Amino acid sequence: MFTTFQQHIVQEQTRRPGSPVELQWLLSGVILASKLIQSQVRRAGLIDILGAVNEINPQGEVQQKLDVYANETLIKCFGLRESVGVIASEENEFPIAVHPNSPEAQYAIVFDPLDGSSNIDVAVTIGTTFSILRRPENCDTSDTLNWVLQPGRQQVAAGYVLYGSSTVLVYSMGNGVHGFTFDPSIGSYILSHENIKMPEQGTYYSINEAYNEIFPSKYVEYIKRVRKGELGKFYSSRFIGSMVADFHRTLLRGGIFIYPETPNYPNGRLRLLYEANPIAYIAEQAGGMATNSVQPILDIQPHELHQRTPLVIGGKSEMEAFMNCIQD
Repeated sequence: MFTTFQQHIVQEQTRRPGSPVELQWLLSGVILASKLIQSQVRRAGLIDILGAVNEINPQGEVQQKLDVYANETLIKCFGLRESVGVIASEENEFPIAVHPNSPEAQYAIVFDPLDGSSNIDVAVTIGTTFSILRRPENCDTSDTLNWVLQPGRQQVAAGYVLYGSSTVLVYSMGNGVHGFTFDPSIGSYILSHENIKMPEQGTYYSINEAYNEIFPSKYVEYIKRVRKGELGKFYSSRFIGSMVADFHRTLLRGGIFIYPETPNYPNGRLRLLYEANPIAYIAEQAGGMATNSVQPILDIQPHELHQRTPLVIGGKSEMEAFMNCIQD
């Protein structure tokens, strides 16, 4: 007998009596939006959804047609939920207030509608990341920015959807990590990876080695140690260039994913709130670790919506070796 995503959320709330019931309805927005997005992704070469539009997002990046579609779809799906008070996206400069006068609007949802969108035209795996935050105490309904500028430890749920050889949804509500695979024959997400545990040590490292010459020395030295077998294993290099895909492999097979700062991006390139925080939350729930090389990702106090960060994330063994390398 299979378990659907909706059934699993209900079961989780039964196991955790204090878990708010409205989260079930809120998370159903992820299900609906991702089904619509994956439908477009699957037909990307057959319909007019590939290519760029003549728009630049707040990150200075050229928007792809699928970026725009995914963003509008997520906003509409979450905007229907009375429990949502604020929506924030990579594609919008400022947070969007929804249901500002409703006492039921107690959550903010932050997302990257389509991570890895530069890979869209070449059919490489892409994904959606999302983070759910509870409205801070004594926060005015019009103070939308403070709804989302919370450390990652304040997340009440987070996850991602992977659009690859299959469509996979991975999420956590603070009680372990669970993965679901979309079955198009019945139109539902089915539990396929229950209680995921990141291997303590893997055999892969993931970093864009083309930039080794400009990476800070701590990262270069660590990779040298990995290659020399100082971690006690032989490691292979794997880098897709789509954060969600690289992390998903790391989650299931172990190893380490590194996205350092560079001279062009001295604060790192990945966005803290809607890229690093959700996957760091997933990693820690699965027994892994995540850091910006100075402190745990989930402890960082954000100061702006589109704040960037370096990211090092992986299994316990690789992460401890990385921290030792920095101390040395």
